[in-house]
Amino acid sequence: MDASMPLKKRLLELVDELIAHDGFGSIKVDIRLLKRGQKEVIIDCGKQYRFVVDFQPAAELADSK
Repeated sequence: MDASMPLKKRLLELVDELIAHDGFGSIKVDIRLLKRGQKEVIIDCGKQYRFVVDFQPAAELADSK
């Protein structure tokens, strides 16, 4: 299972909520690089949702192919 699936699911749910909302809204996504091959993703949409996901740097992906 992809470690970023809960993040993607939440982001899509928030987009659906904003589209259905009877007004305006905004979504802000901040991504920070952490140690140990992780990234912190914060989704700000009135509330903040924080996710920490594992990632493989692009250079390592190219080497593994």
